[in-house]
Amino acid sequence: MDKVLDFLTFNRVKFHNLSLRGRVVMSQLPLSATMLVLFIGTIIFHAPLLAEPLFRLSLLTGVVLLLACFAIPWDRLPYPSFLIIPLLDFIPIGLMREGAGDVLTGIGMLAVFPVIWLAASGQFPRLSVLVGAVATLLMVWIPVFASGDPVNLAALTGPILIPFMMLAIGITVHVMTASMMEQQRVVESKDAELRGLLEASGRRERLLKTVVDTVDVGVLAIDENGNDVLMNRRQHQIHRIGVPNGLADAAEADLVLFTDGGSLPLPAEARPAVRAIRGETFSDFLIWIGQPPQQRVLSTSAQSMSDSTGRREGSVLAFNDVTDLVSALNAKDDFLSNVSHELRTPLTSIHGYAELLTMTDDLPPNVIAGLDVIRRNSDQLLKIVNDLLNTATGYAELQPARADLARLIHQAVAAAEPRAAVAKIQILINTPAKLDVECDPGRIRQVLDNLLSNAIKYSSSGATVKVHGSAQNGTVRCQVVDNGMGMNAADSKDVFARFFRSSAARKSAIPGLGLGLALSKDIIERHGGTLTCTSTLGEGSAFTFTLPANS
Repeated sequence: MDKVLDFLTFNRVKFHNLSLRGRVVMSQLPLSATMLVLFIGTIIFHAPLLAEPLFRLSLLTGVVLLLACFAIPWDRLPYPSFLIIPLLDFIPIGLMREGAGDVLTGIGMLAVFPVIWLAASGQFPRLSVLVGAVATLLMVWIPVFASGDPVNLAALTGPILIPFMMLAIGITVHVMTASMMEQQRVVESKDAELRGLLEASGRRERLLKTVVDTVDVGVLAIDENGNDVLMNRRQHQIHRIGVPNGLADAAEADLVLFTDGGSLPLPAEARPAVRAIRGETFSDFLIWIGQPPQQRVLSTSAQSMSDSTGRREGSVLAFNDVTDLVSALNAKDDFLSNVSHELRTPLTSIHGYAELLTMTDDLPPNVIAGLDVIRRNSDQLLKIVNDLLNTATGYAELQPARADLARLIHQAVAAAEPRAAVAKIQILINTPAKLDVECDPGRIRQVLDNLLSNAIKYSSSGATVKVHGSAQNGTVRCQVVDNGMGMNAADSKDVFARFFRSSAARKSAIPGLGLGLALSKDIIERHGGTLTCTSTLGEGSAFTFTLPANS
């Protein structure tokens, strides 16, 4: 049934997609089809009516108008010209109404077709409604005047209902058409706006994809369940490196990942994607992907994404290939280690033989002074070489034991006092009688020696260095404060970097490699503590470290 209705109502034809000629023909067809049905019914039921000249003329006029709809090139004429057809439709309707007489009643209602066409055309909307009503009025009044009978009020008002009905229908169609056209205008406006937004969104998406594919960093976006949302070109390349041998592709959970220099498999719970799914945010997490010799080192980072309500909806991970940087750092550490080993052996011999020679009796004073210079400088060189070696290879395992930090502070100050005396610097100690702590005493003593050495080295003659020790909330604290040259804010941030020396130290030509503080920070952090610096240029510096009382 639906298919029949679709066919009868031309539902398969998109009216607005037709040419102007097609739309004119389709608008005329309802009236032509109705007249055809009336003609067939007349043949069957009222054959004598076909002998009536006006009836035959009405049918002929209807056919001519339908053919005119097909024949006239409406596209070449001014646009509203097609409205002549519904105006002319009143002629065959009026002829058929008169020709049918009392045999066929209600023929005048056929005027609804041209009235609707005029009102729904959208051209001259108010005038079209009025013209439709007037044309209907003329259609019913002209026969009254042309009949030769006396024209009276009864003859004029008898058929007046039809024009009023056509006026009402015209107004109704006009209102509905205007409303529909306004709705269509709004819809088209919204549609145009939506198309613009979609185009802009597509442009932004293409721009984002181009930018993401251009950067030389792997980018992976996942939803809250770990499903891939976006993967750029570089990440596809990185992903292929981690695919196990013999497979064309693999899920993230099956990729070959390592830690600890590329020797130990990375635990499942430590994999970057797994951590990101848990909602973790991290950066500079090193992993090794793939098997040698294609193995690469990646620095991974992750940042969570949340929607407008704060609900987590996924994470974005970045994979930066740092293989060359790690190789360069390893090569540098190997170089430092090899050079330090090569230098330490002859320096140890020089230092040892210098000490043996000083034990010889009856040495001339100038020889003793020369041997002291050799021993002192060899000590300095040996300390530098040991620092270089420790920087390159790291320390052996800590050997923690119960110790008294206050005692270690006093020992370090006692060892530093000869140098402080030469520089005319006073060292003041403020510590409790006892500060128990679990630590490697030798390493903590090394930290204290470094901090005191720097405080003396960068203070001017007559200055004071203060050492404070205290215990609070399960931690022990030590602070070394000087009123020397100090540093600016930028230098204070980088003071613990290896080989870093402040601009003030470089300008003053004070010797040093910039390793002592880096080594000290490493020692303290390996104990589970912290080492910090606060400094003001021209006023001095304060270095503070804390240790867990029971590490």
